[in-house]
Amino acid sequence: MSARMLIPGYTIARPFGESLLRGAHAPIVTPMVKEVELYPAVKSFLEGQGYEVKSEIGACDVVGCRAGDDPVIVELKAVFSLSLFHQGVARQAICDDVYVAVPHKPGKPFLKAIKDNTALCRRLGLGLITVRLRDGLVQVHVDPAPYAPRKSKMRKGRLLREFARRVGDPNAGGQTRAGLITAYRQDALKCARHLAAQGVSKGAAVAKAAEVPTATRIMAADHYGWFERVEKGHYGLTPKGVAALGDYKDAL
Repeated sequence: MSARMLIPGYTIARPFGESLLRGAHAPIVTPMVKEVELYPAVKSFLEGQGYEVKSEIGACDVVGCRAGDDPVIVELKAVFSLSLFHQGVARQAICDDVYVAVPHKPGKPFLKAIKDNTALCRRLGLGLITVRLRDGLVQVHVDPAPYAPRKSKMRKGRLLREFARRVGDPNAGGQTRAGLITAYRQDALKCARHLAAQGVSKGAAVAKAAEVPTATRIMAADHYGWFERVEKGHYGLTPKGVAALGDYKDAL
């Protein structure tokens, strides 16, 4: 892909219509935003970068051309959608500098959508533009660039440790997090099983008999409410812990 960036980071376009500035702070109610409403701001913005801009060239919503550079393509959509990203990826067969553009909206849900879709665009090598319709403000959240994923050794290590510690395969793939059988829960169940059989015990004794090196820490933290400290270093099982042994009898 081209190393050229359309705009470095966040950039604001000049208003493309004086009338749009009047009442800029007044709420505007628009039942349904149309893609064509994005075009004037996007065109003005690209022209400010020195591009000649035309719409609906072939299958492309917006095309900008500048002497000495590859063209820039912008696909417009009223909302984020899978088809928007499909279109963006398809346009990459024409040139490297492909952006997708949507209207900017107020509120936290849209901010989260921007964060998530910026990451997706970066992964796909697409650029992302938002347009604030009330005044034509244009923001570029990410420019097209080759994607080079950064692996997290810490997260990979955590994944492999959990895999190695997990006994069997007690969960159904795709289930919710509630009630998920993790290696930690299995270790806690081993401790509970020992206490159910032997009664109040020292943490060190549970650790050795149940083969859970972190037994004392697990019982002291009592994340699930299964254990109680009877005296210093000695732990017993609560009624909730007894019930858990029945609820999770197939977890080990």
